[in-house]
Amino acid sequence: MTRKLLIESDPHEVRVALLEDDRLSEVWIERHQERGPVGNIYRGRVARVVPGIQAAFVDIGLERNAFLYVGDVRDRLAELADLVGVDEDWETGDRGGRRIDELLSSGQELIVQVRKAPVRGKGARVTTQIALPGRYLVLMPTSADSGISRRIEDAGERQRLLAALDELGPVPGGVIIRTAGEGRDATQLGQDLKHLSRLWQQVAERAEKASAPALVHSEIDLARRTVRDRLDDTFEVVWVDGDETYEQVLGEVETLEPRLVDRVRRFDEPGRLFDHFGMPRELENALKKRIWLKSGGYLVIQQTEALVAIDVNTGRYLGRRSLEETVLSANLEAVDEVARQIRLRDLGGIIVIDFIDMMESENRRRIVSELEDRLKSDRSRSRVSQVSEFGLVEITRKRSRSNLRQVLTRPCPCCGENGRLKSVATTCLELRRQLLLSAAGDSLAPAAGLTVRVHPDVARALETTWAPVMRELEERLGAAPRLVPDTNLHPEHFELIDGGQTARVSS
Repeated sequence: MTRKLLIESDPHEVRVALLEDDRLSEVWIERHQERGPVGNIYRGRVARVVPGIQAAFVDIGLERNAFLYVGDVRDRLAELADLVGVDEDWETGDRGGRRIDELLSSGQELIVQVRKAPVRGKGARVTTQIALPGRYLVLMPTSADSGISRRIEDAGERQRLLAALDELGPVPGGVIIRTAGEGRDATQLGQDLKHLSRLWQQVAERAEKASAPALVHSEIDLARRTVRDRLDDTFEVVWVDGDETYEQVLGEVETLEPRLVDRVRRFDEPGRLFDHFGMPRELENALKKRIWLKSGGYLVIQQTEALVAIDVNTGRYLGRRSLEETVLSANLEAVDEVARQIRLRDLGGIIVIDFIDMMESENRRRIVSELEDRLKSDRSRSRVSQVSEFGLVEITRKRSRSNLRQVLTRPCPCCGENGRLKSVATTCLELRRQLLLSAAGDSLAPAAGLTVRVHPDVARALETTWAPVMRELEERLGAAPRLVPDTNLHPEHFELIDGGQTARVSS
């Protein structure tokens, strides 16, 4: 399998795509004005202790108080050996022991780290068990336990790494050896630990001086975080679009993996990196409910508040021999696409898959086994059930950030929130990209003579929250285009009118 990373940046957002055999497998988007708090460390103040749910609400300076469960303030971490990476979920403490009102009180100040971002009106979830990720290690300064990534399966290698940990001497807390630590010696692990120890000392000093609520440590940006957590020998190339981001990524690789520096390349072709590799169409498809398979079958993906339902259908696929063979073939093809869509859309929570009914128990077991195998490349932890008596397969998958649909769309106000629209931010940035692309291709006159018809919501955003986009366009095009709000225009659409002629209608 060939793997590529695409990193595209502009003054407003960073987009990263993972391609496996030239197919989009995962995508991450980070907008500078909407950057999430996951991984950030705060000095917080307990606002309220709620014994009835064994939790506390902590003021960390965000819009909503964060949620701190009693298991996240216990003294130790359980199941450390199952930790895959810093984005992976883990269980904290045991279920017995002291109650939340015995551990915390209102007004108490404490250091917490965000594990899950705020979603759908809920505050962030935080923990007192701090995790500082490095290239090969994760330092747990508030824990005394250590472990090894469960993805390192070779028993001999696990024993060697445990011995290497012993060579490191005293450690300021617990240490997890990440998957990237496989094959590394004590010297390399020690250098990573030294860096993380210095970082924790700086965080602790800032926390001691800060007055709650206060941010004391921010997780690094998406581009560098992706390189730190993902880049290894399996990647053929890392394409970077954006001079400043290229220098940052190159510096990160030179520090972490100097032998891979030659795989980092600046994208110098005309246009944008994502356009060159056909990513806009892939992203559009990732928002659709129906996904067609090569055989003629298709998936229907329905996302709700509580769960995700995926229905597998034969569609136009008729098979050649028996009905059971036709159904098995369709289900096996669906397994590949289901696993890909779960990663691409970052589906989380409970996922229910309705495969086409199969009569033979061996075939049902095979489907589950193939699905588990495909999900091994997924960094988020998931559990797959056996086929139920109703022919359903259930998957539970950890989620910590907003998924792709939540990032790129918003509830539709025109249909009682039964559908989705592209968010105003997405439309503003697509308008920006289209204007710059058209100007670069000389298909538009100077911006002084350019009018853009947009929905009023988009116009308001470009005059307020996203005003930096208009300032950038004015600087790069010589003059800012004139915005004309039009209530009759679809919220996702805009028109570029050059000299009275409509140049482009976008959706």
